[in-house]
Amino acid sequence: MSRLVVVLFVSLMVFSCKSKKGIVTKKPNDTVTPVNKNENDKVEKPTKVYANNTERYIDIHKVTAQQEMSLYGIPASITLAQGILESGSGKGRLSVEANNHFGIKCHGWSGKKIYHDDDEKQECFRKYKDAKYSFRDHSLFLSERKRYSKLFKLKKEDYKGWAKGLKAAGYATDKKYPQKLISLIERYKLYEFDKEVMGDTYVKYKSPEVNEAVTYTVVKGDTLYSISKRYNISVEKLQNINGLRDSALSIGQVLVVKPSSKN
Repeated sequence: MSRLVVVLFVSLMVFSCKSKKGIVTKKPNDTVTPVNKNENDKVEKPTKVYANNTERYIDIHKVTAQQEMSLYGIPASITLAQGILESGSGKGRLSVEANNHFGIKCHGWSGKKIYHDDDEKQECFRKYKDAKYSFRDHSLFLSERKRYSKLFKLKKEDYKGWAKGLKAAGYATDKKYPQKLISLIERYKLYEFDKEVMGDTYVKYKSPEVNEAVTYTVVKGDTLYSISKRYNISVEKLQNINGLRDSALSIGQVLVVKPSSKN
């Protein structure tokens, strides 16, 4: 009887051990998603929002314009303003289909071409593989042509001088071309990109002040001689300034006694 009890006891012990081995305990997962986090949620980077196409254009091409300034000395502000104006902020046909951001015509160009109505119908324009090549060609176009050489004698801070110089050299036929460039530069503060390139050497350019002309209205008893003495000017110069052929004057006549610095 006692032997039977021992056998039963041993059998129970063996069964108990096998049961324990069958139990698997999972280790804590170090990468468990927090309770309050939905595993399907994805973190998305915020998309940059622009007020208009021009701001987008500036953001895309500002670095390229600065690189061209470092290499060729053309103010980044001028390059960007021309690009904005000529390409319609990157939305014009030439910029979209030909990556031509500056309206540069063929002029002996051996590369790919595109035809577009401009001053005349179906004029030939250069076509580029990438916009950056258009910016480089713009730099070469200005720096290698003699008619633009005077521009490179101007201070890089003098964007107004560059804008007027481009029109004077024949870059554009639009009479308001300089004003349009200057307006873009000042509206979008494109001169800040010139500052970044020039660093400590940048000095804000101030155009020479233009003094207004001084005039005098003739009253009874005045003569050219008396007026010349009053304003410390010779009679001959007074006549030349006002286009007078003789010394005759009339009451109420307005004479320029000191021309403006502009004229």
